[in-house]
Amino acid sequence: MTETLLIIDDEIQIRRLLEITLTAHGYKIIKAGDGKEGMLVAASHQPSCIILDLGLPDTDGLEVLKKLRTWYQKPIIILSVRNSEEDVIKALDNGANDYLTKPFRTGEMLARIRSALRQNKGDEQATSFVFNDLDIDIVNHIVRRQNKILKLTSTEFNLLALLAKNAGRVLTHQYILKEIWGYSYLEQTQYLRVFVAQLRKKIEEDPSKPRLLITESGIGYRFGN
Repeated sequence: MTETLLIIDDEIQIRRLLEITLTAHGYKIIKAGDGKEGMLVAASHQPSCIILDLGLPDTDGLEVLKKLRTWYQKPIIILSVRNSEEDVIKALDNGANDYLTKPFRTGEMLARIRSALRQNKGDEQATSFVFNDLDIDIVNHIVRRQNKILKLTSTEFNLLALLAKNAGRVLTHQYILKEIWGYSYLEQTQYLRVFVAQLRKKIEEDPSKPRLLITESGIGYRFGN
């Protein structure tokens, strides 16, 4: 089945470039030049993924993102010239699945889209995850590495499960802290680092060179490649 992608961007050249590139790779493309049109098109066509610019002429793309997330549950990838850490964090905290800056590399864009679409096809409903030699059983709260059961605390398991369910997606410090410990811990990034370090010692072959639990400097963590 052909996946439909919605591009919301006010730059005609970017829309054309993306349409040509993505169509050549088997995607069906629909387009919108501003936020209002984008939301209408998203509602009427129910695309598999939305590529959203933040610098829209009628409303800020972050506001469009927030409104979309009140009803749209599929992947949203931000594509923007804004590249500050603050902009990236705000977008991810408000529901973006990924963030790319302009100018972008076509290969990377395609890889991010494939990753987002894969994640959407059942990761949240899955009861177990396998990453190389790591097996995570969500239902029974069992984690095995090389077929040996690992001893994890309940907090370590909840942290690992959250990251595994969102494999490939960057989760901000604040998002993880809110989901695992609650709103009163939103500023406790050092607290999170301690648990991440403990978890790496148990699941990584070499904790000093993690391949599963990846740090996104200044932003958060990403599970898997």
